[in-house]
Amino acid sequence: MVEVLAGAPLSWDQLVQWVDLIPDGVLVVNQQGVVVCANTAIQDISGHAGDALVGEPLSQLLPPQARAGHDRHLQRFFDMPDLRPMGRVADLSLCRSDGQAVPVDISLGLFRLGGERMALAVVRDVSQLRALHAKAEYLAMHDELTGLYSRYMFTELLTQAVVQALRSERPLALLLVDLDDFKSVNDGHGHHVGDQLLREVAQRMRGVLREGDVLARLGGDEFAVLLRDQGSVPATLTVVEKLVVAIGQPWRSGNHDISPGASIGVVFAPGDGGSGDVLLRRADIAMYRAKEAGRGTYLVYDAQMAQHMEERAQLQGRLKRALQADALRLHFQPQVCARSGRVVGVEALLRWTDPELGEVSPARFVPVAESCGLIQPLGDWVLDSACQQIVRWQAQGLALRVAVNISTHQLRQPRFALRLEELLAQWQVPPALLELEITESAAMSNGEQARELLERVAALGVRLALDDFGMGYSSLGHLRQMPVQRLKIDRSFVQGVMQDEQDAVLTRAVIGLAKTLGKTVVAEGVEDEAQRAFLQREGCDELQGWLFSRAVPAEQVPALLRQLEQQASQDWLVSSY
Repeated sequence: MVEVLAGAPLSWDQLVQWVDLIPDGVLVVNQQGVVVCANTAIQDISGHAGDALVGEPLSQLLPPQARAGHDRHLQRFFDMPDLRPMGRVADLSLCRSDGQAVPVDISLGLFRLGGERMALAVVRDVSQLRALHAKAEYLAMHDELTGLYSRYMFTELLTQAVVQALRSERPLALLLVDLDDFKSVNDGHGHHVGDQLLREVAQRMRGVLREGDVLARLGGDEFAVLLRDQGSVPATLTVVEKLVVAIGQPWRSGNHDISPGASIGVVFAPGDGGSGDVLLRRADIAMYRAKEAGRGTYLVYDAQMAQHMEERAQLQGRLKRALQADALRLHFQPQVCARSGRVVGVEALLRWTDPELGEVSPARFVPVAESCGLIQPLGDWVLDSACQQIVRWQAQGLALRVAVNISTHQLRQPRFALRLEELLAQWQVPPALLELEITESAAMSNGEQARELLERVAALGVRLALDDFGMGYSSLGHLRQMPVQRLKIDRSFVQGVMQDEQDAVLTRAVIGLAKTLGKTVVAEGVEDEAQRAFLQREGCDELQGWLFSRAVPAEQVPALLRQLEQQASQDWLVSSY
């Protein structure tokens, strides 16, 4: 009979049946270390049939390096019995019949067979569990898409590196790398192409860096580089320049041709900060300043950048409150017929006067709105306000065409045309009285997506103008396909037509091109009579600038129109004599 230490006696046959019911491997071992019973499940783990193990020393199932001291450990267990549940000892392994080590967990207990004590070992294969733990640990330390270090691991390595840099007085460099306009890749080509580009960028960066440099993907299209022992700032910046060049090389995937680019912020420790958090924050500031400087470049952090970012954050907060409080206003600048001098339309220009900041230029707050996600509500407010103003002027007997500037970000919104249709219907605006001005670079950079959107807008009856023409890179082929009615010559050309022959030649060329394509041409920035006379002689259709009027509030527009009409009539009478 077998007497279980913690229970009633069992027969030997009952014990064999009992251990065979256990799904884990089970071994019964005597005090001499010999297996006296093994269940069938042990074969799956060890590769040995249970019957074949009976009468064999237990040590044959142990890794070779563990066999020598096993007998001593077994005797200690018999002398000082202690029920040991699973999970007590880490890194246990069993040697299979083919010599392969299998990670296992073992639970131990004692029972009596007659007067002899026996050890009961329940053996569980934890290979899959270990593999899952290893994968979870890897994913915690690495980015699954690129195989680079993760944000968590990079932060840990950066913290350690800063401590070492402070002790050794050997500076380190931290680079924060953000891809330029990556959203357009996902939107225009699909997220699968975006993922391929991220892997390509990771590979390009690895090709530039040393083996000991740390490269991580922090998330999205943001990467980080840790360069230790950077005794020379010029040497560090050489590496940064190589990264900019490598990332910026053209890339082709299938039918997709993409020209990637990156903006990089650079900080040095301990000079720019004594902790990882401070360094990351300041590298982020430098990176955003690099984007503002034109993208595809890098900037090294300095204290003035922090002040700039504080001002930017203040501007962002004030602008958000101004939108919520309806504190923005539209002013309107007239556009006149070059031949008759009569007003043919106005351009809506956004104005903001803040109680704390005073008059804030659009050149200052629009880029902030674009970078912080306010450009969509801001652009929607402008369109809504312009539609309402068209209706108010109609009620006063003025059927005045109003031109509104549209940003690149608005062109990327799939619902833009639908939202425009909703506003026209809501305010009962005749579509021909609304004109959208799109910059040449914005229309070209979005390619087919922008063209399809503009065609949907044109189908509504809304007029389209290509703003700042001559400053972008549109080809004649693209220009012919775009449903724009008017080209606006950039003010930088107009202001130089009387002093710079090249500006005069370019202005003539744009006017001639517009005529050839059957489009109206508008000149911006007309400030004096000499410029006006030149543009009239060259056949420009419409003029806009301070020569006629600055932008004025909506309530002043009717009086301004009467003044310009009277002036145009007087000019006509003078010219007729």
